[in-house]
Amino acid sequence: MVSDTPADSVAPRRPDDQEIAMSGWFRLTLGLLGVVLGAACTVQGLGYVEGSVMAGQRIWAVIGPVLMLAGLVLLWLGARARNRRGSGPPA
Repeated sequence: MVSDTPADSVAPRRPDDQEIAMSGWFRLTLGLLGVVLGAACTVQGLGYVEGSVMAGQRIWAVIGPVLMLAGLVLLWLGARARNRRGSGPPA
């Protein structure tokens, strides 16, 4: 018997609530880490903290805010994934 659909065409699996929650937590954790490290790089790059190789280096004053911005985006995406967890259609 021949089927009209090829055997390789399988519908993509929809992630379950636990996978969405874990991806949300992962993004939140990476986002928080990015914000903290970005703030530390910025403060050291601006010369407020002495005794480091990064102290007073202008490049770290540029990298820091970029890292913080990426961290904020990850925090936002993680919060969205966590909030979307329960908003699917009823099973």
